[in-house]
Amino acid sequence: MRRRACIVAAALAMPAPALAEDVAVSTRRGSLGDAAIELARQTRSSIVIADPLVALRPVPAIRGRMDTAEAVRRLAAKAGGRAVAVAPGAWRIEAARPARAPAPAPVRTPPPRPAPEEDAPTPPIVVIASKRDLSIEAMAGQVAILDGASLEAGGIGGTEKITQRIATVTSTHLGSGRNKLFIRGIADSSFTGPTQATVGQYLGDLRLSYNAPDPDLRLSDMARVEVLEGPQGTLYGAGSLGGIIRLVPNPPVLSEASGSVTLGASLTQGGAPGGDAGATINVPLGEAAAFRGTIDAATLGGYIDKPLLARKDVNRTRILGGRASLRAELSPDWTVDLIGLAQSTDARDSQYAARDGLPLVSGARLQEGSDADYAMSQLVVSGRLGEVRVRSTTGIVRQHLEERYDASLDADTPRRFSQENRTRMIAQETRLWRPEANGFGWLVGASFTHNRTVLSRRFDYAGARIASTGVRNVTDEATLYAEGSLRLRPGLTATAGGRLTHSRLSGAGQDVQPAIAFARAAVTADRAITTVLPSAALNAEVMAGTTLYMRYQEGFRPGGFAIESEFVRKFRNDHTATWEIGARHGRAGTGPFDLAASVSYTHWRDIQADFIDNSGLPSTANIGDGRVWSASLTGGLRLAPGLRVEAGATWNWSEVDTPPAELVALVTRAAALQGGFASHEAALDAVLARSMQVPNIAEFSGRVGLAGTRAVTDTWHLQGNAWASYVGKSRLGIGPELGEAQGDYFDSGLDLRLGTGSFGVTLAVNNLTNSRGNRFSLGTPFSTGRNQVTPLRPRTVRLGLDARF
Repeated sequence: MRRRACIVAAALAMPAPALAEDVAVSTRRGSLGDAAIELARQTRSSIVIADPLVALRPVPAIRGRMDTAEAVRRLAAKAGGRAVAVAPGAWRIEAARPARAPAPAPVRTPPPRPAPEEDAPTPPIVVIASKRDLSIEAMAGQVAILDGASLEAGGIGGTEKITQRIATVTSTHLGSGRNKLFIRGIADSSFTGPTQATVGQYLGDLRLSYNAPDPDLRLSDMARVEVLEGPQGTLYGAGSLGGIIRLVPNPPVLSEASGSVTLGASLTQGGAPGGDAGATINVPLGEAAAFRGTIDAATLGGYIDKPLLARKDVNRTRILGGRASLRAELSPDWTVDLIGLAQSTDARDSQYAARDGLPLVSGARLQEGSDADYAMSQLVVSGRLGEVRVRSTTGIVRQHLEERYDASLDADTPRRFSQENRTRMIAQETRLWRPEANGFGWLVGASFTHNRTVLSRRFDYAGARIASTGVRNVTDEATLYAEGSLRLRPGLTATAGGRLTHSRLSGAGQDVQPAIAFARAAVTADRAITTVLPSAALNAEVMAGTTLYMRYQEGFRPGGFAIESEFVRKFRNDHTATWEIGARHGRAGTGPFDLAASVSYTHWRDIQADFIDNSGLPSTANIGDGRVWSASLTGGLRLAPGLRVEAGATWNWSEVDTPPAELVALVTRAAALQGGFASHEAALDAVLARSMQVPNIAEFSGRVGLAGTRAVTDTWHLQGNAWASYVGKSRLGIGPELGEAQGDYFDSGLDLRLGTGSFGVTLAVNNLTNSRGNRFSLGTPFSTGRNQVTPLRPRTVRLGLDARF
C-alpha cells in the first residue's frame, strides 16, 4: 500500500500535463511502479497504478523519443497491462485481464462491450506545423489533421487522398507529378512554369519543392497529414499564400521490430486493370538506434482511347517510390534522423479527352504523357537545452519533370512538343523555441534556401529536333523569423510575429535564337528583394471546448523570368494580406459534436498568372490586383456509437481589377495570329470578359462523409467509409484562350475493411456513380479552342489485403 501511495503522490506532484509531443524517455529496468514514477517525471504527466500487485511486476528499460501516450502504452504493455486515459495528460495502468472467481456455469449473455474509444478523454494534439508545440486548441486558424491510417483506407494513394477529404484543398488534375495545389481561393496558373507554388508542401521541416509541381508522393506509412489554411508567411515564408500541407511520416521506433504489407488489384470500368503493393519494416539497431523503410509500387490502369493511333487505354501510369529513415539517440535529450526518399512516375500517355467524346477518346495523333522523378534527402538534429527546444534540418531536393504534347500542325505534319523542368534545391533551417510556460511561449529561427530551375522546350517533327526558347531561374533566400504568444488573461492569448527575407533573383534565357541573343539585357537579369511579413492573432477560449480567433497574416512570392515567344521577360513578385475570423467547437473525430467555421478576406497585389502567347505556349505575367473572399464550414456528428457523419463546404468569391496595359498588349499580340482585335477597346473587353475571376478556384465546393466501425466478433471488426463531394465551376486561366469553364461535377467513393488488428481484407470503390465530369480544361495548349476535358477516372473497384506483424 505504501508503494501504491508513493506512485499516486509522485504522479500528482507533477506539473500541468504535457502536450502530446515527442519527448526523450529513459526508464530503468525494474518494477512497473518505479518505472512509472520515472516516466511521469520525464513527461510531466500523471500515471496512477491502483493495484499494488501490478505495480510490482518487472519491466525492462524503455528508451527513445516518443509522445507521452505512446510511452505509457508501451510501459503498460511490458507489464502485461493496459493504459487507460482518464484525463488530458493523465493515465491509469491496470491489469489487462484482472483475475475473476470461477463461475459455476458458463454465462450465456455476452460480456458488456467497452465504451467507444471516442468517449474516452483524449490528450491534446500538438500541431507539428506550428513549429513550437502548440495544441490544436491553441492555434489561431483553421487546421485539418488527417490520420495516416485513414489515408491508407481503401489503398495507398497520393495527394488526391487529401483533396477527397478536405473541401478547401483543390488540384489542377493535370496528371500525377504535374499538378498544382491550391487552398481556399488563392490560385494562380494551371501550368508547370516559373511561378512559385501558392501552397507550401513539406515532409517534416523540409519543403518538397520551391517552384516545381506537386510530386504527388505516395502517402505510405504516414503518421498524419496537417493542412494549415491561409497565408503562413511568418513561419514558412515565400510560397505559402494559400497555406501549407505538411506530411508527417512515422519515425523509426527504437524499442520494437515491426512490419506491414499491403497488396491490391483494381479494375476500371471501360479501362485496363491495375495493381499496387507496399511494405514497411521497422528494425531496432541496438538500444539507441533504429531503421525504418517503406517501398510502394502501383500501376494505374488506363481508360482513354486514341483511335487515330489504333490504341486503347493509353494513359496507364506506373509509380515506384520508397523512403528510408535512420534514427540515432545520442542521449536522452538529443536525436539525429537521416531521411531519404525517391519516387518515379511514368505516365504512358495523356489523360485528356474530347469534350463530347463517348467513350473517352482523344484525337491526338502522337503519343504524349510525362515522366516525373523526385528525390530528397535530409538530416535532422533535434534536442533541448534545458527548457529550450532545438531543431535543425538540412536537405537536398532534386526534381525532374518531362511533359510531352501533340503539337501537330495538320494531319500530314505530326509534331511533338516536349518541355522539361529541372529543379535543384538546397535548404537549411534551424529554430529554437520554448513551449508555453507561465503564459508565455516563443520561437526564433533562421533559414537559407537555394533553388535553381531550368525550363527547356523543343519541337520534334520529320526526324528533326528544334530547340525553343527556355528560361533559367535561380533564387537565393535568407530569412530570420520570430513569433511569440502571451496569455493576457485566462483563456485569452495574443500572438505576434514577423519574418525578414532577403531574396536574390537571377535568370537567363536558354536556347535563345542568335538573332536576339546579342541583346543580352533581354535574355538575362539580376535583382534583389527584401520583404517583411508581419502577423498577429488573438485566440479566446469562450467556454470549455469552444474557441474564437482572429488573425492577420501576409505572404509573398518572388518574381522571376518567363518566356514569351522567343523572348525572356520579367514578372514582379506578388503579395497577399489576409484578415480572418473563425470559431471552433470540439475536436474533429472525437466527442459527440464538432464544428469549425471561418471567414477570410485577402487583398492580392500584382497577381502572377498564365496566358497563352502567340506561339501557343503558356507564359506568365502580372494580371493586376485582386480581392478574394473565402468562407468555410466543417463539422462532425456522432450518430450512434461507432458511427459518425462529417461534412464540409467552402465558398470563394474573387475579383481582379482592371488588367494592366502590359497584359492587354500581351493578349493582343497572342491573338494576332487568329485575326487580332478590331481596336484596343475590343482587346480590353476580351481580356475583361474572362479575366475578372482568379483562375482554377470553384466558387463553391462541398463534401459529406460517413464513417463507422462495428464489432463482428471479439477480434474481427468491420470498418467503413463513404463520401461524396461536389466541385463547382471555375475557369482555366486568363485571356480568350484559357477562359473556358471547368468543374461542376460530383465524385464519390467508399471503402470497407473486415479484419483484425493484424490482418484485413479491403474493398474500395471510387467514382461510385461513374461520373465523367471535367476536372481540368486543358489537354494540349496547341489545340484550337478548348474542346478538351480531363475526366474523372471511371468507376474503379479495388480488392486489397493488409497484414501487420
